[in-house]
Amino acid sequence: MYTTQMDAAKQGIITEQMRIVAREESLEPGLLRELMAGGKVVIPANRQHTNLSPKGVGEKLRTKINVNLGVSKDCYDMELELEKTQKAIELKADAIMDLSCYGKTREFRRKLIELSPVMIGTVPMYDAVGMLDKDLKDITVDEFFSVVERHAEDGVDFMTIHCGMNLQTAERVKKNKRLTNIVSRGGSLLFAWMELNKQENPFYEYYDRLLDICEKYDVTISLGDACRPGSINDATDPAQIEELITMGELTKRAWARNVQVMIEGPGHVAINEIAANMLLEKRLCHGAPFYVLGPLVTDVAPGYDHITSAIGGAIAAANGADFLCYVTPAEHLRLPNLDDMKEGIIASRIAAHAADIAKGIPGAREWDNQMSAARADVDFPRMIELAIDPEKARAYREESKPECEDTCTMCGKMCPMKNMKKILNGEDLSII
Repeated sequence: MYTTQMDAAKQGIITEQMRIVAREESLEPGLLRELMAGGKVVIPANRQHTNLSPKGVGEKLRTKINVNLGVSKDCYDMELELEKTQKAIELKADAIMDLSCYGKTREFRRKLIELSPVMIGTVPMYDAVGMLDKDLKDITVDEFFSVVERHAEDGVDFMTIHCGMNLQTAERVKKNKRLTNIVSRGGSLLFAWMELNKQENPFYEYYDRLLDICEKYDVTISLGDACRPGSINDATDPAQIEELITMGELTKRAWARNVQVMIEGPGHVAINEIAANMLLEKRLCHGAPFYVLGPLVTDVAPGYDHITSAIGGAIAAANGADFLCYVTPAEHLRLPNLDDMKEGIIASRIAAHAADIAKGIPGAREWDNQMSAARADVDFPRMIELAIDPEKARAYREESKPECEDTCTMCGKMCPMKNMKKILNGEDLSII
């Protein structure tokens, strides 16, 4: 018998989840098992999530993307969030994080898990504030852990928990002034709780208690980066690096208990610092899968942060990041709507795929080669079929019809693809 996917891997057991992931990734099952035993790959798969279609995250695997959604006090519409869930699954998101922080959070979470074949993540710290309906200062250690256990019971596959920000790191934040302080929502709440109560971070102090819950349900810990930079000015500063060192230590403690671990990362990072950030995480956290928000490569593009994030995400993943959290055009401005969510998903999928080409992931380049062959054949139906967003490609094509069906309205009869094909086939050419 085994307790978790990691425990099975260490025992030499290839689970059904491993077989599914290995088949999907064109990877030998034995190699996948070895990577999991060493913590280089995780398969977040809570035993309570019965309709899960498992996905792997980590070394030698396709870069995965996550979608955030959930209800808030200002935008409390469960039906809309469930509609977003359906759309995210349709658009091939690999994971969904429920960031709900108000109202009937458990009801929504259970519906989400029941509906979703993709892995589900949460941030219990958000729910502690919303569900307990108490002032932050008055929440007890036992209450924090009761919320974590409830999420595990409900079938959550991975949880973001900010275990790495202890009192020492909090002091580092205070001594090294940042432009944007702590921008992690969960991290800022924990920092405030620690300051108000003059106590250590309960998830750091009682980390073994957290591991008990995760081992019981096979929940993957996503070690949250409370000190992730919220501006390019704050990237790679002492607080971020100190927290990363602590997360590396916590990773080893989790692995000793056969609990799977991901590490969360920045944030906002200038292009020239991204590769170094990826190297630091892999080195300090012993090769554990890296899950990054963005990173956003500039701070001046509100309304377009799906683009700043896709630029950073592609570079990050090409340099070792394994999991990209999508960013929408609404980032920093408001809760995303359905259209924002789609823009964010497609941007993240483009970034992930571009990185997979660079990483030599099996099948990645072949997709592009198929598209190039369709373009050389001037086969527009095939191009649309192969597009990462066929709906948008089809709409653009139908919006502006050319005189000749095997051209587009940009080049018309001067289409180089069409003309080269004719010339090389020995045919006459007329562009008048």
